[in-house]
Amino acid sequence: MKRLLLLVYILSYSLFAQNDVFSIQKSKGGLYEYAEFTNVGDSIRTITEILENPLIEYQNLKSDNHSLGFTSDNYWVRFKLKNDSDNPDNYYLETARPITDIVNLYQISNGTIKHYKSGDLIPFNKKQVKHRSTIFKLTLPPQETQQIYIHLASDGETINLPLKLYDEPSFWMANYNQQLFLGLFYGLLFLASVIYLFFYSSLKEKAFLYYGFYVLSIGFMQAALDGLIHEYIFPGAGYLDHRAVLITALFSNFFLLKYCQHFLKVNNKLKGFKKGFNIIYYVLAVLFIMLFINQNTLKIAYPLSNINGLFSLLLILATIFTMQFKRIKIDPYFSFGILFLVIGLLGFVMNNLSLLPNSFIILNSAKFGSGFEVIFLSLSMTNLIKQLRLEKEKSQEEALNKSEEISKLKTYFMSNMSHELRTPINAIMGIAEHELESQKSEKNKKSYQIIKNASLSLLSNVNDIIDFEKIEKNELELSSSNFNPSIKLKQISNNWKNEAEKKALNYTFEMDPDIPFEVYADSKRFVQIINNVLANAVKFTETGTIFFRLTCLKLSDDLCRFSFQVSDTGVGIKQETKAHIFDSFNQMKLNHKRQYGGIGLGLTIVKHIVELFNGTIKIESELGVGTDVFIDLTLKSVAKESMVTSSGLNNKMPLHVLVVEDNKLNQLVMKKILGNASQITFSIANNGQEAIEALKKDVFDMVLMDLQMPIMDGYEATHIIRSGELGASIHTIPIIAITADTMQETKKKVLDLGMNDYMTKPVNKELLFKKIYACNFNKNTNNNSPNKDLRIA
Repeated sequence: MKRLLLLVYILSYSLFAQNDVFSIQKSKGGLYEYAEFTNVGDSIRTITEILENPLIEYQNLKSDNHSLGFTSDNYWVRFKLKNDSDNPDNYYLETARPITDIVNLYQISNGTIKHYKSGDLIPFNKKQVKHRSTIFKLTLPPQETQQIYIHLASDGETINLPLKLYDEPSFWMANYNQQLFLGLFYGLLFLASVIYLFFYSSLKEKAFLYYGFYVLSIGFMQAALDGLIHEYIFPGAGYLDHRAVLITALFSNFFLLKYCQHFLKVNNKLKGFKKGFNIIYYVLAVLFIMLFINQNTLKIAYPLSNINGLFSLLLILATIFTMQFKRIKIDPYFSFGILFLVIGLLGFVMNNLSLLPNSFIILNSAKFGSGFEVIFLSLSMTNLIKQLRLEKEKSQEEALNKSEEISKLKTYFMSNMSHELRTPINAIMGIAEHELESQKSEKNKKSYQIIKNASLSLLSNVNDIIDFEKIEKNELELSSSNFNPSIKLKQISNNWKNEAEKKALNYTFEMDPDIPFEVYADSKRFVQIINNVLANAVKFTETGTIFFRLTCLKLSDDLCRFSFQVSDTGVGIKQETKAHIFDSFNQMKLNHKRQYGGIGLGLTIVKHIVELFNGTIKIESELGVGTDVFIDLTLKSVAKESMVTSSGLNNKMPLHVLVVEDNKLNQLVMKKILGNASQITFSIANNGQEAIEALKKDVFDMVLMDLQMPIMDGYEATHIIRSGELGASIHTIPIIAITADTMQETKKKVLDLGMNDYMTKPVNKELLFKKIYACNFNKNTNNNSPNKDLRIA
């Protein structure tokens, strides 16, 4: 039997020997001209079985990258290499696509068989040559002919039979050129995806989002086809690596369709085409599921995915041509970009379907198409940028001629922004405070306390934005009133304690028990100082502790020095940057913005407010150890017997109040606040005009007036009241402005207009009642003593 097998082997060898031998030094043709291939079906045969079977019929390769189409059969390629030189030489053989599952090479010489492995179904480190492509290193002895057999198999993907033989210098030069090409290609895709995702974050236009993800997915698909996924992401091979090409291809198809659908506004301009897009989305979903059912569905998914991709491209082209036919304007650069993409992907898909021959351009058509597409779409964006630049230059020219007007508009904008931001905060805080008082469940109270504390923190941040503009104009001023510092400090401390605990930080708050019950100062600015310092401590601390302490030293009968210490174990501050710690936008200059958020206004505003309080602030910090902030404020304490309370202002006297407010949520807040006072009745007017009509029909003791309202605002309504048009009794009615506008100019304007007092939203219930009864007391006192004024600032 052994002799018979040997005879068969010699016979098959002699038949194979009749074929031409590829002589490396002398041949001018391609290696494929000397090679043959055969299909042995789904049977997996050993090299011995192949060599000993003389009945296997081989065919000649037709090109240097012969395509076998979508298949799961086993193929064998054979050829001979002859080294005519007198020295052994090393060569690199490139064969098969990087994503071919199994590629085994057998080098036969004098009856000795050397076996080398490659393919993406084995771990990357087990490849003979650690390269993303299917590469084998062959050592050819001098004056000797070597037989080469290559076994290839896949799971249904297209199998190609490229045979490219390089000497070592040529291989590394080709590898260098290829790496350069791939680096430019993937760099362009990565840059484009980042840019368009950035555009989406700024403009919130979904076309940018889908295009960014499309470019990213096409990059991953090409990386899978080029073997980079197997080399860098799934080097151990396995389940996902086995399906990476199809997964990324389906995502690329999906995001491309979504991008074109949104960019071209198909849903609005071509509603009939919307069904076509939806059908392909359903097909993509089915194909995605087929990847994970079994090997048979995976095998079918390869050609179906390519066919579906072909139909997707045709649908996009049909959409563009239809819009052109209907004279719907399309950016020309977009059309060119899509055209190049479609041509490139058509070449790629049709090559996979064996409808186009192999060549460098066709094999890389998707890369070329994607590259040109990004270039043309970037030109489209350049047109948009140019248009915006021209508009900006024109606006700057107008701004130079209208600087005073722009300044007024800026003030109006800040005032309006203050109103728009603080109005909803007022509603949230008002409802939360009401529920805190009405809820009996401690669990519910805790939830509403969190909402209230978070709203206080948000309000402080809003104040930072508005106050920065005031600081620039040197218009930031304090507005003092009586308040309980203990309550304010506990509220803001509880808020940041919750935030610290979310980051698993240890938070400690210690407060001097001798702190005055009430002080006379600007409560809003007082809270703003503490909020900003605690915010920085929590923000810049990832592990460790936050320590917040207040000590109070009595200086005289009515003055107390509040000493605050906020310590953390955060990132700390470099010695060379301490001198600039109070500069505006300092965090942005230190490049901390991306990591920690914010724009660096907190300490700038804190320092300015502390100086308005005639206080001091000192910061000690060490990089990597933590930061200590020390603040001293001297505040005026209020003796209990002199505190202005609602009881001291005859709060038992019944009052009928007119609330003028257009916002329904704020109306609800005022109803809840005033509804709890049994001695107060009230009516609500939605605007100034309704307020004037109500004053004509009913007798009110006081008006709580919003400022910014439709039809007639609070300014105009107050002017009519104070003008005397409604009669002498109404002419002197107390009016308190309740507004979300915190601008100093607004306060001055309403007081000059004749309003009795002014307070900002969110409405503090205790302060509101104080002002109501103070104004009412002032009104009654003025009847006997017109110079008496007990306004609470």
